[in-house]
Amino acid sequence: MAFVTPVVGRAAAVGGRPAPANRLCTRAPRGGVATASTRFVMVAAAEGGAPTNGAPLPASSGTAGIGDGGDGGALPGSSLDLDTTTGAVIRRKTRAVRVGNITIGDGNPVVVQSMINEDTLDVENATASIRALHEIGCEIVRVTCVSMAHAHAVGFIKEKLRAEYQDVPLVADVHHNGMRIAMEVAKHVDKVRINPGLYVFEKPKEGRTEYSTEEFNRLKDKLKTTLTPLVMTLKEQDKAMRIGVNHGSLAERMMFSYGDTPRGMVESAIECIEICRELDFHNLVISMKASKVPVMIAAYRQLALRMDALGYDYPIHLGVTEAGDGEYGRVKSSIGIGTLLGEGIGDTLRVSLTESPMKEIPVCYGILQALNLRRTMTEWVACPSCGRTLFDLEDVLADVRTATKHLDKLDPPISISVLGCIVNGPGEMADADYGYVGSKAGYITLYRRKEVMRTVPQEQGVQALVDLLKADGVWLEPPVEVEVAA
Repeated sequence: MAFVTPVVGRAAAVGGRPAPANRLCTRAPRGGVATASTRFVMVAAAEGGAPTNGAPLPASSGTAGIGDGGDGGALPGSSLDLDTTTGAVIRRKTRAVRVGNITIGDGNPVVVQSMINEDTLDVENATASIRALHEIGCEIVRVTCVSMAHAHAVGFIKEKLRAEYQDVPLVADVHHNGMRIAMEVAKHVDKVRINPGLYVFEKPKEGRTEYSTEEFNRLKDKLKTTLTPLVMTLKEQDKAMRIGVNHGSLAERMMFSYGDTPRGMVESAIECIEICRELDFHNLVISMKASKVPVMIAAYRQLALRMDALGYDYPIHLGVTEAGDGEYGRVKSSIGIGTLLGEGIGDTLRVSLTESPMKEIPVCYGILQALNLRRTMTEWVACPSCGRTLFDLEDVLADVRTATKHLDKLDPPISISVLGCIVNGPGEMADADYGYVGSKAGYITLYRRKEVMRTVPQEQGVQALVDLLKADGVWLEPPVEVEVAA
């Protein structure tokens, strides 16, 4: 596996570091300790995770937990690999996949996506929502496409965007038995997302107790027959496809073959990837979404290791589906997506909240900035406050934030550390561009990095900070607020 080292604010530079060994461990019984296993790596590479005759594996009795690959499955250990000099995440090496004017993978900045809530048939409002998302930093926008009428409407949306705004990269979401719909909408969008479990959908058979090899292969062949026309039209148009597996909609044959597990999700994706590879189509992005964070993390880890073993370098789209709303939805998304990004896995992401899509974008960029993968906003570093604090930290932080929040327009944005005492000051603010530190009762000291600039009375602190930023040429005048007459 080759890796890419990210450079803050710019495309990542190719690194020449050797790949760390894949770290895998077998699934332990509850309460037990997992043990290292190198056998699975060899089996995965040789067999692709399934018998060579194409027959499905025995049904699993395992539950969908962390790393649960079904009976005999394996738990990919953390592939976390950091640059020990700078702490930078070493990203998994992937190929470039172009979606409109945006490139996913190949060391490019992790791409932010979202999806509009409007019915695609409502061309006017759908167009307005796409534009609004794009204006606040959403780089790729997805729209739902459930009928031929919706597919035609996407064409009008694309035309309207070009005429009235700009050509925003669009993705069409296609699900149940969607070949005809996908073929039509592929004319109008930059990428088509299919769900392998629904693209060729057969209603589960009540009372079924097994899947024969013949039945499994019949549906596999049907998937290939149905997917091939879409692959060919996307190939001819040089457009992209996302193979988007969802834990909640695995095909019945995958459930019988691998169980309700992360491994079943991975096998579903690999099956589609191999169809595309047979047709020499490689503009692929892969996702493994689940609402349970441990399942999601396990599936993505297994996908990355499996693709690396097979020599597949396709970019990965991260997301926790159905994360919910409010603080908990943001926590779930940050843990799932952030864990994987920290391990170098992931080239694009969407935070899925049960809220306006406009509220997803700040969370996406917050996750990326916290991992130093992208810097897109002013960052305030502040201590939690304690008995040593020499001023009301919450109030002072709020004042500093109010005075500098518009500086996210700087390229790159700056970081400001607000710390309550000299104990934490010089050391803990070392990574910030500027420091605002309580040095003694009633006074604050301003820093540029570790350099002391001046000490002023507390009531003059915020203005003194603004003056320092102006002197250093990292200041923008705040926008003028215009009062609207009632």
